[in-house]
Amino acid sequence: MTDHTDTTDDTDRTEATDNQLAQTPGKGRNPTPTRIEAAEPEEFGLVQAWWGDGKGKTTAAMGMGFRAAGHGYRVHMLQFMKGGASSVEDTRGEYNAIDQFPGFSYENTGHYGWHGRLDGSDDDEHTAKARAGLKRARELVEAATDVEGALALDAPADDGVHMLILDEALYAVDQGLLEESDILGLVESKPDDLELVLTGSHTKPDYLYEHADLVTQVAKEKHPIDAGQRARKGTEY
Repeated sequence: MTDHTDTTDDTDRTEATDNQLAQTPGKGRNPTPTRIEAAEPEEFGLVQAWWGDGKGKTTAAMGMGFRAAGHGYRVHMLQFMKGGASSVEDTRGEYNAIDQFPGFSYENTGHYGWHGRLDGSDDDEHTAKARAGLKRARELVEAATDVEGALALDAPADDGVHMLILDEALYAVDQGLLEESDILGLVESKPDDLELVLTGSHTKPDYLYEHADLVTQVAKEKHPIDAGQRARKGTEY
């Protein structure tokens, strides 16, 4: 009778398994939550641009913000033009969540309605809000210049941040409220270690391609708004 006994050494099998697991995320260990402590990012400093006619640009940027803040990095989101339609309430889920999350903060320089939509909002005020947002963005970029090491999670954004999200800044350029040179000025003046995330624009931001490290197009294939669905609480706000 043929002996089919496995003669493979248990030690060899263990070493082979360990080598395989060493190539996997977490080396085979299940991820577990840990307490968030202030920390310094090791590889921040890129410029990201998220554009397109699809839903999810702001959502993706905020998701990245939560991920970074979860590692103890200081994140701030400055929103341009985030007024929305009359179906959007003044209490928004993302603001409530950010307010409860250490290391993540936000401010909104938007205005009710959307520029150029004849929705009863004041286009001159949209322009003024956008220019004020640009001024604030410059202040935040400048504040990040002297950042070294970890930052207190409850420190104001004026003390500097590791990641700055300028939400709808590219859309403000689309609408003629900001100039392309305004965005490029922010990119060129940012410190090397600041991760700068720009969102918005339904038009390809060609002017950014030589300056951005990551450019993602979010394209619409189907959207319930085309069938008359208005913004829904918990998904759009």
